[in-house]
Amino acid sequence: MDEEQKNLPSPPRFRYKLIKILTLTVLFLALFFVIGFTGLEATSSSKFCSSCHEMKPEFYTWKASTHSEVDCVNCHIEPGAKNLAKDKANGLLQAFKKATNTYSAPIQMPKDIPNSTCERCHNIGTRDVTPSGDLIIPHDKHLAKDIKCIQCHSGVAHGKIAQRNVTFKTDYDKWDDTLGKSMMSDVKFTSPKMETCMECHEARGISTKCTTCHTTGMVPKSHKQKNFKYKNHGSLAKKDVKQCNSCHQYMSDKDIPVMEEVPASEQFLGTGTVKKTPNNVQEYTKENTFCKACHTKRPPSHGKSFVSRHGGLAKQSTKKCLTCHDYQKTGFNKTNNVTCSSCHPASHEDKDFRATHPILLPQGQKPVEMCYTCHNRQKCESCHKQ
Repeated sequence: MDEEQKNLPSPPRFRYKLIKILTLTVLFLALFFVIGFTGLEATSSSKFCSSCHEMKPEFYTWKASTHSEVDCVNCHIEPGAKNLAKDKANGLLQAFKKATNTYSAPIQMPKDIPNSTCERCHNIGTRDVTPSGDLIIPHDKHLAKDIKCIQCHSGVAHGKIAQRNVTFKTDYDKWDDTLGKSMMSDVKFTSPKMETCMECHEARGISTKCTTCHTTGMVPKSHKQKNFKYKNHGSLAKKDVKQCNSCHQYMSDKDIPVMEEVPASEQFLGTGTVKKTPNNVQEYTKENTFCKACHTKRPPSHGKSFVSRHGGLAKQSTKKCLTCHDYQKTGFNKTNNVTCSSCHPASHEDKDFRATHPILLPQGQKPVEMCYTCHNRQKCESCHKQ
């Protein structure tokens, strides 16, 4: 080393400090972004959503839905850093509400999902029909009338569980894959409802004929069989009147109360068991005004010799008779309906009625509720005081 180099001043100490600070800062920022990105990715996953107890219903229904491969954030957060930041800030607020137990249930969306979210995956302009192939759904025409996707497809991811009132705080422990699948198994909660289509078409003056939306005209093969109307349809309805109701409910002028029942999933939440409602085609026929139009007419079987034969026929199938007739006047027309008592009065004055009564009656037996299955209550109580 020459004399000139020896005589150079040594670098100031603060330079070393500055280099050290800059190095540590770069390392800290790198670590911050790596941890932040990892945390952002983790908190944006669908599995993270289920980590909150109150989100179990939404998670398990989504998992059983047709959108299970689409993460929650793809539908519930609009694109852009601003919207992402807003969502994360809202997440902190929700975490505070959870910690202080001040959140409200059932959880509901603050606003509807916009069409733009659906259009990220679906080309509405070319989506002409549904996968079934029978329905005619011109999505472009609906879009032109400013009809939102959510108006028809609100249950596609979660089966409308909030509207069904099955997401209460006390029920969270019951939610798992099995219950999620059960909730999503009923198409009336996951697919567009025909009532929605009918109401919208009626309001907008669009035809509600079957051929407007269905390429096949919706006439089942069984309905095209010979003698279906007078011979086969009753036995088919007895097997599955719910199947009949899926179409014929829209042909009734009034609601059909006998078809209203608690869904299986809601029964399960309440008791852990599911009860099946038996088919009662006789009651259904009396409630559906479409059925009444035919059943109040005299059928071909009721010809000239029918009166002499009807007793034997009734013994073969009493339920068949009760589809139109009742033991008492509680059928289609309460004022002039032909019932058993119209021709077979229940009077037992000066007769040994116990000998011919189908059920053994002890002496002194007073009328009980079962008597009025066949007998007219008002007529009996005019003599028999309770």
